[in-house]
Amino acid sequence: MLEDDRGGASPALGDRTDVGLHGAVARLRRELAAYQRPLPDRSVAEDELDALAAHAAEPVPDTERLRHSLLLVAAALGSVSALSGALDRLREAVETLAASR
Repeated sequence: MLEDDRGGASPALGDRTDVGLHGAVARLRRELAAYQRPLPDRSVAEDELDALAAHAAEPVPDTERLRHSLLLVAAALGSVSALSGALDRLREAVETLAASR
């Protein structure tokens, strides 16, 4: 197991799509934490990032739940241009994982 950005274990390197999703979640968490302006839906985004990480850790992630969480994160943060790169990476990681299942 590898350590992720929060000090927890992430999947083995054998499954690169899960590692990609964990990395994308970690990056968006870091960028969201660094974004100091008030965001009315910050807690929604943070909760759904937790849900994405939990779903990705499942042996067979439910792709519909992944996409639903992504939709909620995008709705909460989509208008913040400073977070758009990390949000795009998260979207790509979810779609890659969903396509591989």
